[in-house]
Amino acid sequence: MTEEVDTTTFEISADDGTTDEVTVPTGLLDLVAEGDQTDAETVGDVTLLSFASRAHHIVHHGQDADAELEAQEARIMDLFEERFGVTYGEATGHQH
Repeated sequence: MTEEVDTTTFEISADDGTTDEVTVPTGLLDLVAEGDQTDAETVGDVTLLSFASRAHHIVHHGQDADAELEAQEARIMDLFEERFGVTYGEATGHQH
């Protein structure tokens, strides 16, 4: 059954020249896309949301966050707000 599900593969390129691929079910792209968003934009949004969520969890719900980790979390939250036009707290309803 799962082999019948269409997938879309994305190539990720980093500044250091490394690459990776990720394959996701195409239907999930359609499900989470906002309006006429492209598949690549959808994956970009999900990626940024995932990093912001993970950073938030580590800093605010983990243990022993140092100043460097807190700075990284603050930066991803700035990038989140730049991309989405709202703060992470506003978007998720999870504020501290």
